[in-house]
Amino acid sequence: MTLPAGWVPSDTGEVAERFGVSRETAEALECFAALLSRWTRTVNLISAGSIPDLWSRHILDSAQLFGAVQSPPRHWVDLGSGGGLPAIVCALLACDAGWTTQFTLLESDQRKCAFLTTALRDLSLSACVLPNRLEAAPPQNADLLTARALAPLDVLLDWSLRHANEQATYLFPKGARFQEEISDAERRWTFTLDTLPSITDPAARLLRLRDLAKR
Repeated sequence: MTLPAGWVPSDTGEVAERFGVSRETAEALECFAALLSRWTRTVNLISAGSIPDLWSRHILDSAQLFGAVQSPPRHWVDLGSGGGLPAIVCALLACDAGWTTQFTLLESDQRKCAFLTTALRDLSLSACVLPNRLEAAPPQNADLLTARALAPLDVLLDWSLRHANEQATYLFPKGARFQEEISDAERRWTFTLDTLPSITDPAARLLRLRDLAKR
């Protein structure tokens, strides 16, 4: 695993300090960041304007979901994985921590699936990419479900419930309108909710839900 020619490594210090990752994992995160930046030139993985802030807006923002997991899940399913955020970042941190979690990345866009498959291969990560629409993919019986910048909470819960087991935890980062999304979701759903501060945006929150059921 080598960094692409011409790539200038970023300061991984905050990720390394917060999560205590090894030098090898820090290098793997650098490789992933380089791949993401390069592929974004031709595939809409992240906003091109966010590339200068890639570490804070995407890598660290994804890594904080790993930090919000209370115990290693058996099966982690990421919905609408796109550019592998947060799934690939979290998979690298899980490997570094010695977890044996199975990761499944659900993504319907074929070009994004090609990126995910390439990134997993280059990073020597064992994970499954499912090139299906969320509502059509076979139910995954997941212990943990994540999604980042995909849809409002009410819609996410519809998609997520299909792929969750009865004890599943749902972990979604949300922006400044998080309370409005919670209120909208509560019209159709019941759940236990933990609202956690975001380490990348003081106005944002991480929503950790359990005991999900339709009203």
